[in-house]
Order: sequence, then C-alpha cells, then structure tokens
Amino acid sequence: MHTEEKPAETPPPETPFAWIGGEECVKALVERFYDLMDLEPVYITLRAAHGSTLDNARERLFWFLCGWLGGPQYYSERFGHPRLRQRHLPQHTGGGSIGIRERDQWLACMDQAIQETGVEDALRTRLNASFFQTADWMRNRGE
Repeated sequence: MHTEEKPAETPPPETPFAWIGGEECVKALVERFYDLMDLEPVYITLRAAHGSTLDNARERLFWFLCGWLGGPQYYSERFGHPRLRQRHLPQHTGGGSIGIRERDQWLACMDQAIQETGVEDALRTRLNASFFQTADWMRNRGE
C-alpha cells in the first residue's frame, strides 16, 4: 500500500518583519493606513486625532513598526524606548484622548490596510491579535 506524503509546510520567517516582506512592505502598509484615514469617512474620529498633517505620523509609525515587527530599530535609535502610553497621553504633544471608538477605528483602518496591501492571512491574524492587545492597552479614557 502506497501512502502519499504530504509536502512539508514551510514555517513562517523568523520575524514578522521578514514575513511581511521587509521595509518596502512595512512602508506600503503605513502609507495605505494613513491614506485610508484621510479617504474613508468611517475613520473620521481617528483622523481628527492626528492634526492637520499626517507626514510626521507616517514617518514615526513606519519607524516604530519596523522595530516592533523585529526589523531595524529606527524608532528606538532616534527616540529611545517607545513609551507608547506616555507618548499618547492627551497632555503630551501629539497625544490625544483614546477611547474605545478611537481604538476600534485604528484597528479597523489597520486591518483594511493589511488586507489591501496583500499581507498573508496567517500573518494578518497574528498582527491583528497583537495590534488589539496594544491598542486596548493604549486606551487612556474609560468608557
């Protein structure tokens, strides 16, 4: 009796940074995320929290995500530890009030950007779980 061997599954790359495709793909994700924020009325609350221009936010999120995903530590090299909650407090320059609505809009916008930039489903699931944990922890307004 002959049994057919299953092809071995290729394990995901060592880091999400490698898995997503490196800097070029992280940059595309960040660009799409902020483009959607500007284009889609459903993200109006999220967009309003970012001020008149998104240039600084685009750059900083790209730097942060590269390191967070296991790639180059551009953000930390420039600013030290990210201290996300502290940097997003309402009284901090550029910070703002983050409640459930802002959290959910950020997550929805990022998930849409993930889908539209062609991130693999298995990585999308992993990223969404991690993004939810971080975004929920970032809330600084009780509701």
